[in-house]
This record gives sequence, C-alpha cells and structure tokens, in this order.
Amino acid sequence: MQTRQAEDPRKSSRAEILAQLSEPKKYDLAIIGGGATGLGVALDAAARGLSVVLLESDDFAKGTSSRSTKLVHGGVRYLAQGNVPLVYEAVHERATILHNAPHIAQPLAFVMPCYKFWELPFFGAGLILYQLLAGQRSLGRTRFLSKTGTREALANVHPENLKGGIQYWDGQFDDARLALALARTAAQRGALLVNYCKVTELLHTQQGVSGLIAQDRETRQEFRIEAACIINATGVWVDSIRQQDTPDKKVSEMVAPSQGVHVVVDREFLPGDQALIVPHTSDGRVLFAVPWLGKVIIGTTDTPRHDLSREPDPFKEELDFILRESSNHLERAPTRADIKSIWVGLRPLVKPPENNGGNTKKISRGHTVVFSASNLVTVTGGKWTTYRAMALDVLKHCQDHKLIPSETQSSTEDLPLIGSQTGKPVGHKMSDAPGMAAYGDEGAFVASLPGAQRALGGGLTEAMVRFAVRYEYARCVEDVLARRSRLLFLDAHLAESMAQEVGEIIEQETGLDPQIEAFKMLTRHYRQLPE
Repeated sequence: MQTRQAEDPRKSSRAEILAQLSEPKKYDLAIIGGGATGLGVALDAAARGLSVVLLESDDFAKGTSSRSTKLVHGGVRYLAQGNVPLVYEAVHERATILHNAPHIAQPLAFVMPCYKFWELPFFGAGLILYQLLAGQRSLGRTRFLSKTGTREALANVHPENLKGGIQYWDGQFDDARLALALARTAAQRGALLVNYCKVTELLHTQQGVSGLIAQDRETRQEFRIEAACIINATGVWVDSIRQQDTPDKKVSEMVAPSQGVHVVVDREFLPGDQALIVPHTSDGRVLFAVPWLGKVIIGTTDTPRHDLSREPDPFKEELDFILRESSNHLERAPTRADIKSIWVGLRPLVKPPENNGGNTKKISRGHTVVFSASNLVTVTGGKWTTYRAMALDVLKHCQDHKLIPSETQSSTEDLPLIGSQTGKPVGHKMSDAPGMAAYGDEGAFVASLPGAQRALGGGLTEAMVRFAVRYEYARCVEDVLARRSRLLFLDAHLAESMAQEVGEIIEQETGLDPQIEAFKMLTRHYRQLPE
C-alpha cells in the first residue's frame, strides 16, 4: 500500500511529511541517503507500487550528487580503458535521462582539439565507436573538423600547432535539479521523502535488520520506522551505516573516495555552446571545459581523499593543475583572479581488495550491491548517468533475496519526471543563463506565485524562492542558492550578496531561522582559493 501525500501533489509541507513519518506503519523499503542512487531507487520502487520512505540527513543532493561535472555521458574514458559494457549501459541510460527530463538534461557537442596528426585518426576511431555503441539512441554524428572549423567551434582554443579537431555528442544536465525532480516524482507516486532527518540507529530482530531510528534535525523529534528492506545508499558514507549494522565488529571499508575539483569562470573563456575536451592530461585524466548556465565549468581532478567532509577543500596542486592545463589549450586562459566559484565533489569509488588508498584513476566507476548477514542492502559506486540502471539492479537483488515482492516490474524507462515536456521543443539550452526554463511545464505555475516580477539577481525571483520552500523541500538559504538555483556554484560572491533577501522570504514562508550567516560563511569557502 502506497503512502499518502498532500492533496496538492506538488506541495512538500514539512509538517504533513513528519506527521506521516510518525504514523505506525511497516514499509516495503526504507532508503537511507537522498542522493542520485537513493532517489533513483525510491522512484523505481514507488512506481512499482511499493511503499517507500527515504531519509536524508542533510538536504537532497547535498553531497556528491550536486557536485558532478554536469555531464550525462557514456564515458569516453571508460571506452579507452576497454570497459565496453559500462559504456554501452551508460549511453543508453543517457538517452533515457534526456527523454524523461528534457528541461533538465540536453545534448551537448564536444570538440577535441588535436595538435598532432596521429591524434585525428586515433581519437576519431574511438569516438566513432562511441557513437556506434549508442545505436539509434545516438545524440549526433561524430565529425572531423579542420583547423578553421575547430577554431569556429572553440573560439578561444590555442591555435599554435593545431591540426584540426573531432566533434562528438554527449549530454549535460543540472544535477541537483534532476535529484529534486526524482524526489518530487517519487513523492507523486506515493513515496515519503524526508530531508534533514538523520538515521541514528538500525533496528534488528533475530531475522535481521528490521528498521531504523531517525531524528528530525529541526524539531529533534525521533521516529521509529519499520521496513521489510533497508537500503544503504549514502555514497561515500556507506561504511558508517554498515558499521551501525555490526557495531561490535569492525567492517572492512568498501569505498576509496576520490575528489574532483571544478572551477567556474565567465563565458568569455569559452564562447559558444560547445564544450572542450582534453583526452589525456599530464595526470592521465580527461579535462573538460563545459558551458553551463551562463558560465564555464573547468575540471576535473582525481585525487584520493581519506576524510569525508561535507564541504571538502580543494588542494593547491589541484587548482594549479586545472589552471596549467587550461593555459595549454586556451589562447586566453583564466587565472586565479577570474574564478567565480571553486567546489569539490567526492566520488564513491568501490575499493578493490588490493587497493590501499593508491591511484583512484584506475578504480572502476561501476557500482556494487552487497548484502550483510542481517540483510542490510548497501549500494555504492556508479555515476549519475547510470542512476536508473543502479536502481534496477538494487531492486532485482532485493527480489532475489525475497525482501520485496518478485512480481513487481520497473516502469521508469519511459517515465517523464515532474516538469517534463517530453515530446515538446525545449526552447532553451542548458548553457544559457539560469531562468524559468528550468521548471519545464511548471513554469507558468511558478510565475503565478507572489513575487514573480521581483528579480533578486542571477535569474532568481521571489516567486522561485517561494516555490522552492513550498514545493521543493527547501528549508534554508543554502538549499535555495546552492541546489534549487545553482548560484553558489556559479558565482559565490553574487550568492553571498543575495543571502539576506532570500533569507527573509524563506523566514516568511517557514517562520524558522533561514541560516543567513551560516550561508555567508559557506560562500567564502567557495571563493577561497588554496594557497
């Protein structure tokens, strides 16, 4: 039996959500973690008619799932590593995301400049294979470009010794807004999703793990939740939940975290709507410069990280690497003074037994599902593009272990997400500055709310803030300026300047402290460069 939601299927009333959470009930699934993986499982399970509760200790997509390189991609790098099955799966899932959420994810052309003649046929052959693996779900044809064509596509590309380029297609998206769309679509299907509610204890019977204790961070109210199946989908933090499952026995670590640093600069460093890809940097990684929401994201690094901070610091050598590699490929390259925001994401790479915290670039980007002796289900690894495939795999394993009914089937391959205008022209590009287009077919409703004509800056209006609180689970300034809009990631100084006005609107809506000063402190973290 599905859970009950508010009468308005869009609304996310905190009081009603907590009232439902306090009702005695045994759920089919209780999911810990509100990132891409947990939200994907919640939507797939709810769409099957299962009763689902999902708990997130912070905000949805607060961690890794809002800090990606904003690419919905098959993984050109994985093809070079020979991991054809992962690429095949990813290019097909890429097309599914673009179909189900065209207001949030769209095709993007990439250009690889070549400075040696052998690079054109060598990389060209691989990118043609990349296109062919997608079959009918290909986003566009791979083309060889002349030197002039490459310069027209990438106006600021370094011209010295340039031989030509290769253009191919992948996708880009707004990761945090896709996470919210998954959450809200799952809620429409009957799932109960609660952010700022921390799991403090796992409950056990003789048969195994049977539920959990959670505490709401706002009210400090505790909730006892029973479920037939408990899923640990906490990303880089899965080992801490696994330890709760066996508090008297030390668990072996599953995750080898790796951090990726991204810097954001103005579009003048990459005019136009095509992305730059460098296939092989000095550290063996792929470097991207991607137009996104009116700015350009440059990244990323791959550095082992052993602490699991919610706000990881970039290392000086990572910033130096990004700026150095940028200067090798851009005629006018950004400097430290040009950086609008700098942020770090932690990848939950599954640790092979022989890895002792060494080179994370060689660790597979595939996901892993494991069951403990008590039947706690843990899923980690993977990437945003394959979130739906991961959900399918998790639920199949749960069926095989007889934790959920075996007759249920997934329906998410052709399930438009909330706001989707599937089959209609999108009318905007993800590379454009942020605005109403991000809401898809909910745009008219957002524009009907109070304050639609009051611009706050960065494309944000008062009505958008009210919509974020009433309908998108936002509770504080950070939720709005970091994840409902992406201004913290685009321009940290601008985000700080808007905190007071945004906070006042949130306080009107909730009656709670909107945490203005805490957000201002956070913005300094996003613009403070490592020395």
